[in-house]
Amino acid sequence: MSPSVCLQEMIRVIRGARTQGEERGVIQRECAAIRAQFRQADSGGRSHNLAKLLYVHMLGYPAHFGQMECVRLIASSKYSEKRIGYLGAMMLLDEKQDASLLITNSIKNDLSHSSQHVQSLALCTLACMGSAEMCRDLAPEIERLLKASNSYIKKKAALCAVHIVRKIPELGEMFTPSAHSLLSEKNHGVLHGAVILITELCERNPDNLKQFRKSVPELVQIMKNLVTSGYSPEHNVAGISDPFLQVRILRLLRILGRNNDAASDAMNDLLAQVATNTDSSKTAGSAVLYETVLTIMDIRSESGLRVLAVNILGRFLLNNDRNIRYISMTSLQKIVQTDHTAVQRHRGTIVDCLKDQDASVKRRALELSLALVSAANIRSMMKELLLFLSTCPPELRSHAASGIFNAAERYAPSQRWHIDTILHVLVTAGGDVRDETVPNLIQLITAASELHCYTVHKLYRALISDIVQQSLVQVACWCIGEYGDLLLKGECEEITPMQVTEDDVLDALETVLQSHMSTPTSRGFALTAIMKLSTRITNNVDRIRSVVSIYGSCIDVELQQRAVEYNALFKKYDHMRYFTMSYCTVILEFGCRSRLSLVLGGRGLKAEHVSIIFDCKDNVYLYWFLLQSVQLQMKAPSGDLIPAQGCGTVTQTVLLSYTNKANLKMRVRLSYSSQGTACQDMVQIDSFPSPAWS
Repeated sequence: MSPSVCLQEMIRVIRGARTQGEERGVIQRECAAIRAQFRQADSGGRSHNLAKLLYVHMLGYPAHFGQMECVRLIASSKYSEKRIGYLGAMMLLDEKQDASLLITNSIKNDLSHSSQHVQSLALCTLACMGSAEMCRDLAPEIERLLKASNSYIKKKAALCAVHIVRKIPELGEMFTPSAHSLLSEKNHGVLHGAVILITELCERNPDNLKQFRKSVPELVQIMKNLVTSGYSPEHNVAGISDPFLQVRILRLLRILGRNNDAASDAMNDLLAQVATNTDSSKTAGSAVLYETVLTIMDIRSESGLRVLAVNILGRFLLNNDRNIRYISMTSLQKIVQTDHTAVQRHRGTIVDCLKDQDASVKRRALELSLALVSAANIRSMMKELLLFLSTCPPELRSHAASGIFNAAERYAPSQRWHIDTILHVLVTAGGDVRDETVPNLIQLITAASELHCYTVHKLYRALISDIVQQSLVQVACWCIGEYGDLLLKGECEEITPMQVTEDDVLDALETVLQSHMSTPTSRGFALTAIMKLSTRITNNVDRIRSVVSIYGSCIDVELQQRAVEYNALFKKYDHMRYFTMSYCTVILEFGCRSRLSLVLGGRGLKAEHVSIIFDCKDNVYLYWFLLQSVQLQMKAPSGDLIPAQGCGTVTQTVLLSYTNKANLKMRVRLSYSSQGTACQDMVQIDSFPSPAWS
């Protein structure tokens, strides 16, 4: 390829390359030719070569060697060369390049050029890549151009001022008077630039809010003119008069009306007019309506106006465009707590969005549906959510299950409904629930004593039909081990009776132990359940002993340890087996805690001079205490000196683990020295309050 080919020919050759290596070769040869021509004194083809280099840059190849050529072309007196030079500066230079400082003086000169097109090139370049130093030096020139008579220049100067404010916020004060005066312009481009500039000034410096709130009536009037104006081919987009300017004005009104009653009142009527008269059948109209809704929700608007905004979002939910449905639900999610009743009116439409094919829309619909659950609609909403759970994508299943659990715990109309709902989730998505689900459900079942028979029957049926969902298997094994005697009786009013034998129950639990789908945790639940049944059945104790003995040599260390301990109960401590495997009445979350306070006073102390007080917290209980196997842990005392004459106390926390159903008793031995004599005494405390142990 000849080095002097035109841009179009170079593009044709590059596109015709069959491999990446061939394309790379063409680029390297052309770049070498361009670099050689840059070194020549003749500047006749400089703009032509820089144009080709910019195309090479667009393809992702290095073009940094053209930066100085950009500087030279910008300084040229020819418009054709300036245009390519400024374009190259915007593409090849940034504020980190030292070469960018070399064009500062050229830009300053061109900002005062007689041609508006040259001024426009300089303004666009400064707004695109101007560094903080350049902006500081050229800010007075931009402020001067904001007052120019040419609307074309004022529009670009306003956007350039926005860039300067973003780079150096403290220079915003320079543009504040000019920005306010630009609102009186009729040109839409100037108005658009002015609104963006005022928005930037208010966001960068909150002190400007007070000053620009005085402009709210002007902004309202501009917006009204746009809404009520007739057809204008220059600004019309799908039947909406300049939707870009409308959106910008609405965003500025949202900033000015936030947390301000006067400004909000001034724009309420306008917002109602826009919300009522804007056609939402086209994307342009939907964009204006969406910004209107956001403004209504963000300012101190009237309640009726907020309801109107929610209804607009409700209509968006019926739109065929998934993007519009998505942003609608995102907005409803933000306001559901403050405008719950208004959002509830669209509950049916929101629930229908759970069936959407788009995963992101489904996720938003799920989050919004969970937020809409209340005590009044818990049954109907839970029906829809459970249906969604059975068909939802795997990535949403965990979130859906967690949300259903939270809603059921908060609004459950009855304990049976609560248990049934959680069991339904475990059957449907037991592998996607959180780890705390199993102990939480066990605690719920334990507390519902009147439902023990119903629950154990239902879980047994679920276990024999499917052992894939491990969370369900674990709860079922625990419940069967705890209430297996109720299952064997076969009498349950709440559910169809089912005749179950001891062998059937043991077969189900052994299936869990032997299944390759069972996790080590599930096998531990099953083995413990079998061991518990040894105290609840009479004819198959030998079978249970045999099963436990087999797993004493299991490869799983945890399961092996359990089996060894249970074997020891059978062989060495059979008299303790019933108490150890007795019924669990209440679940202990953090163990049992009692506070032991020793109140000692006076000199020459004897046993009768010592009183021991146990202060049991109201929300902590002690269960399952077995006298022969009390576990006791004593924390450090609060001090090592007890003042005389009852002037102070020393406290020490004792953690107990007691597994007997009998009354709690404790013996405490005290050793102390009185007047040089060693004393020792033992007292028995058997007057613990019944809530602490029963």
